[in-house]
Amino acid sequence: MREAERHRSNTALVLIDVQNSFFHPDGENYYAESAAVVPKLEALLEHARAQGCTVVHVAERHRPGLDDFEQAKLPQHCMSGDWNSRFLDGFGPKDEAEFLLEKRRMSAFFGTDLDLLLREKGIRNLVIAGVKTNVCVRATVQDAFSLGYACHVAGDATNSNRAALAAAALEDIDRYMGWIVDTDEAKGLLS
Repeated sequence: MREAERHRSNTALVLIDVQNSFFHPDGENYYAESAAVVPKLEALLEHARAQGCTVVHVAERHRPGLDDFEQAKLPQHCMSGDWNSRFLDGFGPKDEAEFLLEKRRMSAFFGTDLDLLLREKGIRNLVIAGVKTNVCVRATVQDAFSLGYACHVAGDATNSNRAALAAAALEDIDRYMGWIVDTDEAKGLLS
């Protein structure tokens, strides 16, 4: 197997919460800054698909009628089946070669089979992008790092409605848990 093929085959793109709730102007958690990263997210997804990389589309989805503990700190949001919980147009699994991962907590690893899926696919390196940098992205990176994954966050393809917290999260990630790269560097990791 050529070096590029081996690298590509053990690297996955993980897109965090690219959903109407956060990215569509009518979304319940929309913030204007989110629109700035959509072209970068589109570029990463298009590139990963063209390269045949594993793509995991993570969706925050909570169960209707269940008193979810997360609601102790946050208002009810992204209820499974509602419009807000759907992927933004152009995102979400394109076919059976891409994966949907639903989560009920901030980390894409907590209470899900993401680690099992990645290990079964031989994935050891992650390129992570999406929202929010200081919440779900950071929580996912922290768990991924603890599980032994090399984490590369596309810093220009993630943001938050709290710029100072997003910057602090990126600094924390880069210092302790992974590497902050730009979209072009992330594409290189997926090539």
